[in-house]
Amino acid sequence: MPLNNVKDLKLAVLIDADNVPYSNVKGMMEEIAKFGTPTTKRIYADWTKPNSNGWKGVLLEHAITPIQQYSYTVGKNSSDSALIIDAMDLLYSGKLDGFCIVSSDSDFTRLAIRLRESGMKVIGIGEKKTPNSFIVACDRFIYIEVLDGAIQKKKLKATADAKKPVEKPVEKPTEKALHKIDKQTIDLIEATIEDIEDDDGWAFLGDVGNLIVKKKPEFDPRNYGFSKLTPMLKSLTDILEIDERESDKKGIKHVYVRLRFN
Repeated sequence: MPLNNVKDLKLAVLIDADNVPYSNVKGMMEEIAKFGTPTTKRIYADWTKPNSNGWKGVLLEHAITPIQQYSYTVGKNSSDSALIIDAMDLLYSGKLDGFCIVSSDSDFTRLAIRLRESGMKVIGIGEKKTPNSFIVACDRFIYIEVLDGAIQKKKLKATADAKKPVEKPVEKPTEKALHKIDKQTIDLIEATIEDIEDDDGWAFLGDVGNLIVKKKPEFDPRNYGFSKLTPMLKSLTDILEIDERESDKKGIKHVYVRLRFN
């Protein structure tokens, strides 16, 4: 679910190498491309340390500029301050529409808030351990673990496509889902539908998805084992009705949803 369905945002991608793994840079960059064009890509670390070696092999492949930041004090992450200073310089350049901050560190919470106060879209990417303070400070937050799962799913799909499909099955949640659809999630979905439903109780699925993300930036159907919002809601047939309506464009359907007790 791209931010407001806008795909041409000019984005600065700033990566805190000390607080995210390097194993899925490709997945991160593909995810960022869904939201806009990364015009600036920088990664911050003390590159003299051996624990940064894993990143060095992927920087050229993805045209990410490494920024050297020496650790002047033991136990302190000097990369944080360098990233924040660069973010403010880029903000005042007036050439960007948004920022993607790749980190699992709550130290960037105030930065995310400040950037949004200046009208910037802020996308966060980090591990599931990321503190909630940083997550809610972003317009959208994506878990790295979800991106790892997406790559595995693509590999399985490629294998399945090699065989002749008999019938497209109803999508079920994967075993590696980060979360189960609990009561809190159901309450969020129901309240969102009620917020924008028409007189007959129907709400356009795209609007439902956008409003849910505004309420909960880390919401992502992939967190629950589904590729998209539609199959996730279709799995909740005991509480939801789904109506797929033909649009003016051939082959495209508009999906609407409403609560069964309406």
